[in-house]
Amino acid sequence: MNATAAQEALVHELRAVLGAEGVGTAASQLDVLSRDVYAQGGRPLAVVRPRTVEALQSAVRLCAAAGVAMVPRGGGASYTDGYLLPAGGHVLFDTGALDGIEVDVPNAVVTVGAGVTWAALRERLAPLGLRTPFWGPFSGLVATIGGGVSQNTLSHGSARHGISAQSVLSLDVVLASGELLRTGISTATRHFGPDLTGLFTGDCGALGIKAAIRLPMIAAHADFEALSFAFDDFASFHEMLRLAALEGLEDEHFGLDRSLSQGQIGRQGGLASRLRIAAEVFRSAPGVLAGVKQLLRMAAAGDRVLTSGAYMAHFIVEGVSEADVKAKAQRLRLLALTRGQEIANSVPGFVRALPFAPLTNILGPGGERWVPLHGILPHAAVTAFHAALQGLKARRQVEMERLGVWMGTMFATVSSTGLLYEIALYWPDETTPYHHAMLGDEHLRGVPAHGRNEAATALAADVKRELAELFAAHGAAHFQIGRAYRYADRLDPVALALLNSLKATLDPKGLMNPGALGL
Repeated sequence: MNATAAQEALVHELRAVLGAEGVGTAASQLDVLSRDVYAQGGRPLAVVRPRTVEALQSAVRLCAAAGVAMVPRGGGASYTDGYLLPAGGHVLFDTGALDGIEVDVPNAVVTVGAGVTWAALRERLAPLGLRTPFWGPFSGLVATIGGGVSQNTLSHGSARHGISAQSVLSLDVVLASGELLRTGISTATRHFGPDLTGLFTGDCGALGIKAAIRLPMIAAHADFEALSFAFDDFASFHEMLRLAALEGLEDEHFGLDRSLSQGQIGRQGGLASRLRIAAEVFRSAPGVLAGVKQLLRMAAAGDRVLTSGAYMAHFIVEGVSEADVKAKAQRLRLLALTRGQEIANSVPGFVRALPFAPLTNILGPGGERWVPLHGILPHAAVTAFHAALQGLKARRQVEMERLGVWMGTMFATVSSTGLLYEIALYWPDETTPYHHAMLGDEHLRGVPAHGRNEAATALAADVKRELAELFAAHGAAHFQIGRAYRYADRLDPVALALLNSLKATLDPKGLMNPGALGL
């Protein structure tokens, strides 16, 4: 049987198992799915959307028997080639239909299908007064829990409870053989013997396809306060974030430089958007009076808050009572006000009201293309990295300004030990089918359009490569490793040998997302 006939036979077999609606081969669909926020990979042979774990296992067995590579995809909000296979010809596994949610209130455990979005989980748990410790990234309207666990991520709840991987009790993973592996024995604790669950968090789907995830639940607190501070220099800003992380006072936080504050974060999207934000701010406030006060503060501050300092740190403090919240907020003020000034809390107030905003930020404020890069740096390495980045900007400044390429930065501490330094890179270029699929033509009609700009795109790619090398040179770790960051060749040789041995055991034919993590 020739290659084309073998591929057609596989598609036929997949349709027999998943139904015609569960297998997509349309060129337009595959063109979108062969792209992420930044790059384009090879076109898949097909995309499958299993509705049950058993159907997922059957589809995996068929692909394995045919010797066809398998690549899992969640919500598609990635930017590190995590689900892009350069060679193409693979079967893309869309886990979005694995969307069941089972809540076990007495045992404080929720079991979710890999395709459940963080926003959907929050909506299900909120009426119960519950949440998970980490409860999603900003992209949680489309980002799936399976993707968040496979890639590792942080945002909501991270300041107190850590990254996505730290809120996982156990996983059900479909291996390249089609077998179902359950990583935990007890739902009471993850740590019962060696941590098998940890092997599959952050694996970018290189070791298997997530089917289900079990997460712990905690009480959701209605009492909160949002605080914002501005700093004139990076050293003071970084020190404030570091000290706050040591004390663990806030539930979440993030920092921004002036460029990102004025650009992406400052864009409100017109009167309708402002009214919606106002309604959500009022709804999320602990009481009517608190909601009115917050709206008045935001109205009085206007856009001035976005230019208050070179760097701005935003915090959301939660507690069991108003007194608890006020005590934590006061301690944060004591840490901050010796180094900076307090400013209106419009930005964290907006985030508290709308934690999962639409993905309009996958384009810049002027319709530019966008891609972020990030590194998690030990605190002792942050100053040197920041200085090296400023040197890179100075060397590239004239060329970047000429071609309309610019940067903004966002920050967050990762536990008490590191700083997430995220650089958003923007450049004028045409949008792709990915942007049209994610944002819709109606939205794009209201965004400035750019034609093909090969010079700006080439410069952005060159700067992106240089930034990735700069992170590696300063010992940075990464989430969303995919194929964009070095991983395997940075491991200790003994650790790499162990990882390669594990990969060979779980995926002896090398069919599970080949190339991810450098494997």
